[in-house]
Amino acid sequence: MAKATARHILVDSLEQCEKLKSEILAGTDFAEAAMEHSSCPSGLQGGDLGEFGPGQMVPEFDRVVFSADLNEVQGPVKTQFGYHLLEITSRDE
Repeated sequence: MAKATARHILVDSLEQCEKLKSEILAGTDFAEAAMEHSSCPSGLQGGDLGEFGPGQMVPEFDRVVFSADLNEVQGPVKTQFGYHLLEITSRDE
């Protein structure tokens, strides 16, 4: 069964999500941005979500985590919770 590890930043607006992505791509540390801006409790751990398999996250999230390139900032990804930036840190197929 496929497994992945990822971290994310959850914010309320598309604009804030895009701004944070630009800052991260310009050199801001992903984990520090998560600790400062994410509304998800995982923000306290730098956005780390640990290991999970398909179906354990919302479908929009799964599609990205189980298909996108590793160690690159993905998003914004809109879900029922808000807007996410994702970084897939590992994946076993």
